[in-house]
Amino acid sequence: MTRLDTASNYLRHRSHEVLRATAGDLLPRFSVSTKVGYFPEGHSLAPSRLVEAAERAVGDLGREPELLLLHNPEHSAPDAEALAQACTVLADAARAGLCGSWGVSTWDPRSLVGLDAPRPDVLMVRAGLLVGGDILEAAEAVVERWQPSEVWGMSPFGGNAAEAVWERFDPRIFLRDSPSATRIQAAFRSAYGLPRVDAVAVGTDDAGHLRELTEAVAYEVDVDVVSQYRRLLHARQTGPSTASSRSAVSRAGTRRGSSGSA
Repeated sequence: MTRLDTASNYLRHRSHEVLRATAGDLLPRFSVSTKVGYFPEGHSLAPSRLVEAAERAVGDLGREPELLLLHNPEHSAPDAEALAQACTVLADAARAGLCGSWGVSTWDPRSLVGLDAPRPDVLMVRAGLLVGGDILEAAEAVVERWQPSEVWGMSPFGGNAAEAVWERFDPRIFLRDSPSATRIQAAFRSAYGLPRVDAVAVGTDDAGHLRELTEAVAYEVDVDVVSQYRRLLHARQTGPSTASSRSAVSRAGTRRGSSGSA
């Protein structure tokens, strides 16, 4: 593992200090991405606050992060001007050497659809099987409008890979010819296509779990099944009939059998 992702407000606004103290002289071996936008008194897109946060991140980490992300701008209900100003602050921070590149991290991009912003280096969005169809469509609309250099996913398990939902259905249906994959590996790997992302961030304190996920990257997602799933999500949003939904589920099930998934 070569990348670490954090945020200024994690661990009660002490994440940068804790990471620096814990990693010690190993920290330079990692590419670090972090996020700014949340402050002890709340969320803010004020340019002066974001500049201060960027400078403090460098001081607390003891180094410049490779990537600085604007954290959930939707929490300040931005208009086009406020969003553009906030993004410009981060772009300026990159040019000034406070970070290597910049981007935007959004948990709910629906309010960002239709807004313009300077082209970010990275856009981070929720990814995976627990993301609703409206969130997926909004994320894709923002990607289409902003044209980021890379798209990253996050929270592929909706917060916890031990949730009962992962035992109630078999996500291996989304993989192509991968009978040896575990359900967790299949859920993780499928997140790369829901929406299409270049990387997926996960949080864990279990080395075995991390090893399981890194091995999952070698598996191949069945794009036909993903397309069928997306059609189901869209139909659910627009009020499909029960019969059409059952028909689509049946076709997906047939595909699962033909792909050899467990």
